[in-house]
Amino acid sequence: MILHFINARLIDPEAGTDAPGSLTLRDGAIAGPAAKPPKGATVIDCGGKCLAPGIVDWGVKIGEPGERHRESFRSAGLAAAAGGVTTVIARPDTLPSIDTPEVLEFVTRRAAGSSPVRIRHMAALTKGREGHEMTEIGFLLDAGAVAFTDVFQVSADTKALSRALIYARSLGALVVGHPQDPGLSAGAAATSGKFASLRGLPSVSPLAERMGLDRDLALVEATGARYHADQITAARSLPALRRAKEAGFDVTAGTSIHHLTLNEFDVGDYRTFFKLTPPLRSEDDRQAVIAALADGLIDVIASFHTPADEESKRLPFEEAAPGAVALETILPAAMRLYHGGHLSLPQLFRAMALNPANRLGLPQGRLAEGAPGDLVLFDPDAPFLMDRFRLRSKSKNTPFDGARMEGRVLATWVGGNQVFRAEG
Repeated sequence: MILHFINARLIDPEAGTDAPGSLTLRDGAIAGPAAKPPKGATVIDCGGKCLAPGIVDWGVKIGEPGERHRESFRSAGLAAAAGGVTTVIARPDTLPSIDTPEVLEFVTRRAAGSSPVRIRHMAALTKGREGHEMTEIGFLLDAGAVAFTDVFQVSADTKALSRALIYARSLGALVVGHPQDPGLSAGAAATSGKFASLRGLPSVSPLAERMGLDRDLALVEATGARYHADQITAARSLPALRRAKEAGFDVTAGTSIHHLTLNEFDVGDYRTFFKLTPPLRSEDDRQAVIAALADGLIDVIASFHTPADEESKRLPFEEAAPGAVALETILPAAMRLYHGGHLSLPQLFRAMALNPANRLGLPQGRLAEGAPGDLVLFDPDAPFLMDRFRLRSKSKNTPFDGARMEGRVLATWVGGNQVFRAEG
C-alpha cells in the first residue's frame, strides 16, 4: 500500500521546519518526499493543511482493569485517534495496579485487540504502588513495560525508593517520578495563595513540588538512574531541574497541557472539572513553565488524560476526584500556545511527539524515512466550540467545556491505516 500526500504543510519536529511539501508512505512506513506520486499510489490532497507526526501522549489513564466504566481501551483509542494521538503511553494506576508481568500481558492483549491506535504501558515501580517493595522490574521490562512509575502515589519511604532506583539503573529502566512532597500535598485541592484563602480551599505551596523534585534528583545523583519528572508546574522547580541537566544527570521533564493553558483563577466558583493533580498554579508559574518549554528545559507536553465519572465530580470541590480528560483536546489546547506566539508548531510537536518517543526508545514522533507512518492532518486555525458531550471518551470531565478553541484534527493514520476522519 502506497499513500502520497500532496499540498501539505509539513511540520517536522526533528528538522525544526514548517514548510510546504509532499510525503509518501509505503507499507505503513515513511518513504520520504517525492516530486511525483509513485506508481500505484493513492494520492491524498492535504489542501494546504498541517501534516505532522502523530502525538505520543505520555501519562494516559485508562480504566482497564477495574474502572472500565470510566474509560476502556476502545473508547480511549477512539478518543486518541480523534485527537491526533497515535501512540498512548498508559499509566499503571489501575485496579489492580499494573505491577506484575501477568497483569501487564493482560492489558497489552486487551489494548491490541480493542484500540485503533498504539498503546504501550508503564508499570508500577513498587508493588501496589505503595512505595515499599519494588516490583519485578526485569520481568516487567521483558513483558514490554516502557517505564516505571507509581504515578501520583508518591513514596515517603526514601530508602525503598533508593533501592528501586539502584535496581532500575542496573537494568537501564526509566523511572518516572511525580515531584511532590507527599506530606505537604496530602488533601490539597488548590495552590496556596490569596485565591485559595478567599475560596476556603485546602491548599499546598508550590514549594512542595520543588521539595519532591530535590529529593528525587538527589537520589538520581546517588544512584545514576534514568529519571523523568512527569509534571513540572512551578517556577521554583526550574532552577533545580536546570542544575541537574547541566550536571549531566540522565534527567528529563514533562508538564501537563492544562497547566500550560489554565491557571488557578479558572477554578472560579468551585468548578470541579478544573480540579487537577497537582492543582492549577499562578499565572506567573504558567508563564515560567511555558518559557522553560520554549528553551528546552522542559522536554515533554502530555495530556494526563484522567477520566472521572459524573458522580466523582459532582461533589464539593475538596471532595471531588482530581483530573480531566484530554486525549481529544491536547492539540487544540496546544494551539493556544501557537496562536499566542509562545511556541512554533515544530516546537510543539517536538514536545508532544519527538521527545517522548525518543525518551521511551520508540521509533514514532518523526517524519524521517523509515519511521512508522503515524500522522495527523490538522487545521491549526479552524475555530469550534467545545462540547463535552461530543467527546468520544466515556467520561466527559473536560475543563474546556463551552470554550472557544482553534485547531481541528482532520484525519489520523497509524501505520499508514486511516483511523480517523473528521465529519464534513
